[in-house]
Amino acid sequence: MSDFFTFSDPNVRMVTLGTVLLGVSAAIVGTFTFLRKRALVGDAIAHAILPGVCLAFIVTGDKHPLYLLVGAVATGWLSLLSMDYLSSRTKLSTDTAIGAVLSVFFGAGILLLTTIQHSGSANQAGLDKFLFGKAASMGRQDILVFGIVAVLLLILVLSFFRAFKVVSFDPAYARSIGLPVRQLEFLLSTITVLAVATGIQAVGVVLMAALLITPAAAARFWTDRIQVMLLLAAAFGLLSGLFGSWISYSAPAMPTGPWIVVLLSLIAIVSVVMAPKRGIWARIRLQKSNARKMLLENILKTFYSLGESRQQFDMEVNVTELVTKRPFDSKSLRRGLHQLQRKGCLIKKSGNTYQLTTAGIAESRRVVRLHRLWELYLTERMNYAADHVHNTAEAIEHVITPELEAALLRELGHPILDPHDSVIPYQATQNKKS
Repeated sequence: MSDFFTFSDPNVRMVTLGTVLLGVSAAIVGTFTFLRKRALVGDAIAHAILPGVCLAFIVTGDKHPLYLLVGAVATGWLSLLSMDYLSSRTKLSTDTAIGAVLSVFFGAGILLLTTIQHSGSANQAGLDKFLFGKAASMGRQDILVFGIVAVLLLILVLSFFRAFKVVSFDPAYARSIGLPVRQLEFLLSTITVLAVATGIQAVGVVLMAALLITPAAAARFWTDRIQVMLLLAAAFGLLSGLFGSWISYSAPAMPTGPWIVVLLSLIAIVSVVMAPKRGIWARIRLQKSNARKMLLENILKTFYSLGESRQQFDMEVNVTELVTKRPFDSKSLRRGLHQLQRKGCLIKKSGNTYQLTTAGIAESRRVVRLHRLWELYLTERMNYAADHVHNTAEAIEHVITPELEAALLRELGHPILDPHDSVIPYQATQNKKS
């Protein structure tokens, strides 16, 4: 490992520089492809590039990376035009058009590749590597050509960043403020084709879509800001290129390109599971938190209902009375009662009975108020029948914010009774006002 990261070996420097440049540029361009919801288009372009590479070799008889890049860009653009034509001028859906173009162009590429391999040309060795990438065998000439293209892509993205952002999120708005949307979409499509054409050098035709889209998809789980998303996607592309090269160096039998994609996939999996807001773990925690909040507020509401019926809100009640009033699960109820004792001391226990504290009475009044306000809003403003609003109010009352509560009060004119003629409880000062 230490030998690799000293970068003393010229081949290590070449391969690492190449994979990092290709990974970063593809990730940044792929961010806009991802935001425009054109991930499958990137996959189709990657497969459509193969016949261009083969045709460039047939015409020139040389594997110079510049010639191959020109051929790749040509058929990549032809595939884009074909997809747009099929989806706009025929009855084919967009995904059908993408699938048709992908299969036809890739099939043509395999046919041409097979023809070249049987032609007897001594110079054709290595063309088949474009299927799965040949990052480990990139030379100085390859690095120079693809490095220049990668830097050009980064310059274009930085120069047109604001315009690309608007076009990616809202083309109609971009058109309304006078941006040349068609030209910007043309430029975005062009840099996508260039990114794919350079990226296949590292991971090949088959895996190129992963290099283009996976960094952006992983980054999206961590942020809502496109600037941060671009930086994260670039970092993921850089790390996968760096450590993919290291694994290939450490175990020569391990191909670089597929390992880059494997590392990107691992990053994506970690993002899906561990991202703080959108990750699976965060969602599970949020669901548990919401379920716990609903349980506690429903218990408080049940205390209030029992107290309201007896006109004594600080009365002592037992578990049986609570379950009779509302069908709680016994285990959940006891857990909720214990949490209410700990959380703000909203209830206190005395033997086998429980009693609302002063803070508990205020909190239970708040929950009941939200429920009854929402029931009234549904009947008066949404024309729900009074006997059909309870379940809807039950679902929404737990997520109403103080701002929304204030808006409801203004909208309804600080009402006193709900649709069932039950008193809407206010705080002492509000009650006097009402």
